[in-house]
Amino acid sequence: MSDSSSSDGEDNQKFLTNRKKTLTKKKAVAEAVENEVEEIEEEKTFAELGVSQPLCDACLRLGWTKPSKIQQAALPHALQGKDVIGLAETGSGKTGAFAIPVLQSLLDHPQAFFGLVLTPTRELAFQIGQQFEALGSGIGLIVAVIVGGVDMAAQAMALARRPHIIVATPGRLVDHLENTKGFNLKALKFLIMDEADRILNMDFEVELDKILKVIPKERRTYLFSATMTKKVSKLERASLRDPARVSISTRYKTVDNLKQHYIFIPNKEKEAYLVYLLNEHAGNSAIVFCATCATTMQTAVMLRQLGMQAVPLHGQMSQEKRLGSLNKFKSKAREILVCTDVAARGLDIPHVDMVINYDMPSQSKDYVHRVGRTARAGRSGLAITVVTQYDVEAYQKIEANLGKKLDEYKCAENEVKMLVETTQEAMERANKR
Repeated sequence: MSDSSSSDGEDNQKFLTNRKKTLTKKKAVAEAVENEVEEIEEEKTFAELGVSQPLCDACLRLGWTKPSKIQQAALPHALQGKDVIGLAETGSGKTGAFAIPVLQSLLDHPQAFFGLVLTPTRELAFQIGQQFEALGSGIGLIVAVIVGGVDMAAQAMALARRPHIIVATPGRLVDHLENTKGFNLKALKFLIMDEADRILNMDFEVELDKILKVIPKERRTYLFSATMTKKVSKLERASLRDPARVSISTRYKTVDNLKQHYIFIPNKEKEAYLVYLLNEHAGNSAIVFCATCATTMQTAVMLRQLGMQAVPLHGQMSQEKRLGSLNKFKSKAREILVCTDVAARGLDIPHVDMVINYDMPSQSKDYVHRVGRTARAGRSGLAITVVTQYDVEAYQKIEANLGKKLDEYKCAENEVKMLVETTQEAMERANKR
């Protein structure tokens, strides 16, 4: 026991010493592209931005009383017929920023296969499809969502209805372009790439190239991304013409009403600390981020073994089960969502009280995307990052890139120790399932 305590104490001291050294070197975090963006001078209404009355009415029905910052920045350019590249985080209202100009143009020139939205994940595709349907409910809009994990024949029937808007993941769309008789996008007027950085990170470059080759060059293109990477810049050059640049985000920035903490713990007691944190905030909604699908599943099962209302969400689940978990969490039927980074960006999950980084995010931008699930729309939120003796270097990089020192979250160590045996047994049972 004493050897273990001494080792943990030495690890803790090294961690704190190295942390102070690292934090003296704050990195410049603004991207060069963000120096070129337009400033928003004053708030305007949708009508003042040039949005037509039917769509203003649709916005009002959705509870959009005024444009969000990204909508204020992007809509004037988009409604004037320009290509747009927008840097904006999840939850900023960017779906409206690209859906409104597409639908306004569709009202003037109605046709099938008018707009294509490409997204990195199935869940985000369904979400965007729902928003298009809500905005277009008064104009007879037909939307088809084309993603993997769903029967190809059923999707072919949906495409045969000649929808106005297609929302798709790149891989499944290419499957239909190559195999569904009579389907093509030769008359497409709008291409939107949402979460472009993530599409490229998921190795969809080959599929994107195939899609770009079979759609008209004479089209309007909107590209939205949370970060401006080299791959995104290359895609911009290949697919956009003289775009207007708009941005409302600063890389690695987190909102002021988000309380961010770390806890430094021995790796062998991770489960006990997680259960302690969730017990301490019982009654609040929480997202627990894990590094792998296996850890996500094991952790969710372990928490359920202990009587906690947890559901998993990861890429190896069927589409039906993924949507089931998501809907249970969004409807508050379950308090805890245990997930991989598939849910870190893009998904509309309102009112998350707490985020726990159970496994360390691999990059600073992933940290920002994860903790950005809480403290949204002016609400306060709590983010706690679990740091073990194996995570020190990665954590120091995140802190340095954030340019701020996070406070240590104080735990009642005696209460945690009482949970160690119980949580380890629950995890063993979870691993056997």
